[in-house]
Amino acid sequence: MSSDRLDGVALVTGGGRGIGASIARELTEAGMRVAVTARTREQAEAVAGEIDGLALVGDVSRQEDVVSWVERTEKELGAIALLAVNAGIGSPEGATWEVPVEDWWRVLEVNVLGVHLSCRAAIPRMLERGNGRIVITGSGSAYLPGGGGQTPYPTSKAAVCRYGEILANELRDRVPVFVISPGLVRTDMTERFGDDMPWTPPELAPQLVRVLASGRADALAGRYLHAEHDDIEDLIRRGDEIVANDLNAIRLQR
Repeated sequence: MSSDRLDGVALVTGGGRGIGASIARELTEAGMRVAVTARTREQAEAVAGEIDGLALVGDVSRQEDVVSWVERTEKELGAIALLAVNAGIGSPEGATWEVPVEDWWRVLEVNVLGVHLSCRAAIPRMLERGNGRIVITGSGSAYLPGGGGQTPYPTSKAAVCRYGEILANELRDRVPVFVISPGLVRTDMTERFGDDMPWTPPELAPQLVRVLASGRADALAGRYLHAEHDDIEDLIRRGDEIVANDLNAIRLQR
């Protein structure tokens, strides 16, 4: 378990349940003041009440909602030191060519546009202060074959992983950006997969976010980091090697 003590403010999108709620709890335990967003007031207020945080309600794919979250967080809690962009939804059931277009596209709106809007709202403030970090929740679906047989979710996560890497390059030496895979965590979204899946311990992703928030892993910005399959302390020690050999990256090999 990470023992990093943190201070400052974190904004966690999709923090009303599942992985996002666990990240919010972990960051609070580490010492941060945390704002959580959710589409439903009940979920946002339940987690915020538990951690003495700030509840924010809205839709991550609506620019006005996201801008409002950032503004309210900084007004009520203080400058955002960590943006944890976690909000996401899974694929609708059905064959790709049968899923209604609006349902297919909705996954991209939440999982990709939502990431962009969140980063776009927070980055100028971080640059102005010369301080801040961003952690984006990706997925192994970005590169694993199969993807559960439905196209929207893996498509969105492949885009998010590439987005995070390029954004990290744009912001190099100014705002570290990380993309993590939490592993296969049992949540409301994944419950339908059943008991026989290789479930990832739910505490690993929050612990990884805590380490990334500490600044100790800044050399790994832009790298693909897996909460279960990567030993983050080992990667930190091998940071120069990781970068020099372009490891922990999704690449074409021939």
